[in-house]
Amino acid sequence: MALESAPAGAYLDGVADEGIPLRDIAEIIGKKLNLPVNSISPEEASAHFGFLGAIASADIPRSSEKTRELLGWQPTHLSLLEELEQGTLFQ
Repeated sequence: MALESAPAGAYLDGVADEGIPLRDIAEIIGKKLNLPVNSISPEEASAHFGFLGAIASADIPRSSEKTRELLGWQPTHLSLLEELEQGTLFQ
């Protein structure tokens, strides 16, 4: 759809979910792997995860609103949290 219908140079974002806190993702993964999940400060995240700590603690919201409007697209698959909770990623 994007290749056939989007204008050249269009920025498209195909996310179905918007604003999922990293904590929610971590809690499901921890539950599925039977591991504890603990909150840590941004400073602790940088020390623990190295350069990935800055990425993990950044607020980088995603939105597909413009993509949906431009292409008339609607996501039909499971949301990220639904996929983590119900999907086969941990089997």
